[in-house]
Amino acid sequence: MASDGVVLSGNCCSTKRGKLIIDTDPGIDDSMAILMAFQSPELDIVGLTTVFGNVNTEDATHNALLLCEIAGRSDVPVAEGSFEPLKRGKPRIADFVHGSDGLGNIFLDPPKSGKCDKSAPEFLVDKVSEFPGEVSILALGPLTNIALAIKRDSSFASKIKRLVILGGAFFALGNVNPAAEANIYGDPEAADVVFTSGANIDVIGINITTQVKLTDMHLEELRKSSGRHAQLLCDMCKFYRDWHVKSDGVYGIFLHDPVSFVALVRPDLFTFKKGVVRVETQGICVGHTIMDQGLKNWNTSNPWTEFSPVSVAWTINIEGVLNCVNEILMKP
Repeated sequence: MASDGVVLSGNCCSTKRGKLIIDTDPGIDDSMAILMAFQSPELDIVGLTTVFGNVNTEDATHNALLLCEIAGRSDVPVAEGSFEPLKRGKPRIADFVHGSDGLGNIFLDPPKSGKCDKSAPEFLVDKVSEFPGEVSILALGPLTNIALAIKRDSSFASKIKRLVILGGAFFALGNVNPAAEANIYGDPEAADVVFTSGANIDVIGINITTQVKLTDMHLEELRKSSGRHAQLLCDMCKFYRDWHVKSDGVYGIFLHDPVSFVALVRPDLFTFKKGVVRVETQGICVGHTIMDQGLKNWNTSNPWTEFSPVSVAWTINIEGVLNCVNEILMKP
């Protein structure tokens, strides 16, 4: 089972506040998760760090600053991260999913505020060191920044309260190719560094997130609601929804990032299995996440032995998660 979440009560609201950094590549569903986080009074958002993925890193920083302003939280620092993966050069950018601006081609006015002086790995190390054992990290993009923070400070992983990762496709097809999910494929070497770091990790794979959809009917209900950011998010989701129809035959959208956010605050809506996870970094299966479920006692050591297990989401309460998402998104 996963470690305790930020929220310990049976609903989406609690008086307990937990410190959170969101490492992100916004991104339409990232934007949804970020605005949900800002709408959650139980959270103390201490910073956003940016990375490539849905957009390039510069645009991710631009969008993160915009989202802080939209949420009325321009005081939250945004630290710009790596512009490329650890070893693979020019990153893969999913603008065909999220639009050239990353926000569904709605082209908002530029942010008035600027990024902070620290790089994302530096910011992560400093903030976690300032509050050891208190800061959780929600990682919504490739894991380059987290890996660089681990390399920067050997004690970093042990000082994170909880690291919730959107990534991987466990015993299921990927979404970049049959073997790999996009965030892990974006920097497989970084992902392997993170998974074997010994941090307190919960992984939410797309085998879980694709079970939760906002259908066209749900999106229309959201648009008609009094949710503070409902109109903006529905405008963003037009592009995203049309891509889902073309790519997956889904008349609606998958909620990858919002589901991962719910796993942070409501882990009781998921079950988890523990095991060591490694990431393939060579051949046609680059980015494939392979978990040792502990079903066999191996006669000899292998690349999975002697590493700490992580918690991998195994089942999900679909109705409970969807209700939680709608509750937050429809808050005035």
